[in-house]
Amino acid sequence: MIRPSHIAIRLPVVVLAACAFLLGGTQIASALPSFARQTGLSCEACHTEFPILTDFGRNFKLGGYTLSTGQTNLPPLAVFLQPSFTQTNTDQVGGAAPHFGPNSNVAITQASFFYSGRLFGPYTDLLLGSNPVATFLDKFGIFSQATIDGVARQFHWDNTELVYADSGQIFQHPITYGIFATNNPGMEDPWNSTPVWTFPFSASGLAPGPDAGTLVEGGLAQQVGGLGAYAMISNSIYLDFAGYHTLDYKFQRAMGISPDGQSQIPDIAPYWRAAYTGAKGNSSWEVGTFGLYANTYPGRVNSAGQDHTLDLALDGEYQTSFGKNDVTGVASIVRELDDFNASQPLGNSDNKADDLWSLRLNADYLYDKTYGFDVGYFLVNGRRDYALYSASANGSPANNGFIMELVWLPWNKSGGPAFWPKSNVKFSLQYVIYNQIDGTQAHASDSNTLYLETWIAF
Repeated sequence: MIRPSHIAIRLPVVVLAACAFLLGGTQIASALPSFARQTGLSCEACHTEFPILTDFGRNFKLGGYTLSTGQTNLPPLAVFLQPSFTQTNTDQVGGAAPHFGPNSNVAITQASFFYSGRLFGPYTDLLLGSNPVATFLDKFGIFSQATIDGVARQFHWDNTELVYADSGQIFQHPITYGIFATNNPGMEDPWNSTPVWTFPFSASGLAPGPDAGTLVEGGLAQQVGGLGAYAMISNSIYLDFAGYHTLDYKFQRAMGISPDGQSQIPDIAPYWRAAYTGAKGNSSWEVGTFGLYANTYPGRVNSAGQDHTLDLALDGEYQTSFGKNDVTGVASIVRELDDFNASQPLGNSDNKADDLWSLRLNADYLYDKTYGFDVGYFLVNGRRDYALYSASANGSPANNGFIMELVWLPWNKSGGPAFWPKSNVKFSLQYVIYNQIDGTQAHASDSNTLYLETWIAF
């Protein structure tokens, strides 16, 4: 919680920062404008609060981002800018990051560039006419993101997925299926209860955060390449399977990713996903499971054998709309089992075997597609290991706390002003409360973080 002594200091800063962003900057929290231009629809068709998907948005994603009304001749390009302000309860000794002060930092969190939508944009019909070749090519979709990290001051590739999607029947049941290649396990998932698209949707890079985390929850993002396939059968059963391999050292460097210290997958790590979903009236729900198994060389060192990691997870999502109200609730729990055959001899872990588990709960409310409130709870815990959790004073990976966020989406329904169609803006005010961080409750509130961000999408 905020200490009383900080309130008088913090309120003027918050008010001034909010006014500055409202008058000048912008924050984007809506769907990609390239998708909106391709479909001719506003962002609210696919999203409540971005990136939370509606039923229509989930179907658009299952269709490989290829649905089009043919209303635009523009290529599927979009840009996100995310200016932000970060303030922690106490100053960070030595600065929050290189080139930044110990507190109250303003930054461009990131600037992202997207080529997303139909792989060949609107040009297959223009170049080939309406024929089977054009129809086949229009079933290829892409979501590709390249990012300038304004905190680390570097350019790198980000979430990227290439997919071929189609529909048909299997044993007289309708099926939508896709074959995909991606650099982040689970990116293809159509629900917000799995790691890639879960809350918080954005966070400060200039604030302390938990040191421990499971491998499937972002531990391989942009480091791996994977091939897989998914299928939605009878609009109720979703199945997904893929295999991932660590990308070449030089290739990662070329893409702006540092390979040093990675857990290298020398063979193939399987990822799996199964879910059951249903709908009634204006409500829908999903319950499912996902997991990952990986044999790895710790720190890319292959002299001591391999570690083995198994992640098993359960997840669920419920979404309903009534009147001008949209409510979404999500939950996930991940259990990780580690066998450190290599890490222990190398001195990277004290224990031969460790376990870790992670719990996330989140509720999102959006009124009139414009004003929103999110609240989330997170918990990470597991076996003590001083070598593995070196940031913890007592060797514990324990972290837990709450995240609260207010959002304002002034263009979510209109799609931006006439001079800037299909653009969007999202303002968010986020506060992170730590009950425990890196194994300790003492002074955990020192890491509490106020984060004001604007997303501008065009």
